Amino acid sequence: MDADTFTSGRQFLELIEAMPSLPVDCIVLDVQMPGLNGLQVQERLARTGHQYPVIFITAHDDSALREQALAAGALAFLRKPFDEELLIRILNIALNRDGRGYEGEKKR
Repeated sequence: MDADTFTSGRQFLELIEAMPSLPVDCIVLDVQMPGLNGLQVQERLARTGHQYPVIFITAHDDSALREQALAAGALAFLRKPFDEELLIRILNIALNRDGRGYEGEKKR
């Protein structure tokens, strides 16, 4: 798997706005990030019609935040430290590599 990293959610959103045809297969967001938090990034992506599988990671597991993320379509909400094998399994589901995965349609 290849991955790109960003210093903030805003940096990622600016790239998506500048390059709407950029292929994105899955997004891993931390709940706590500088500037926009992960939930705000998820909401802005949805508002602009970008539907990607989203996996949240957090050190601050809060049931209300978890419910909000999952209700908005997140594929998973993992608390740090998490099992690396679990993350790989969820990424494979997101990338639909195991035949069961995410059925979301990408809109660019």
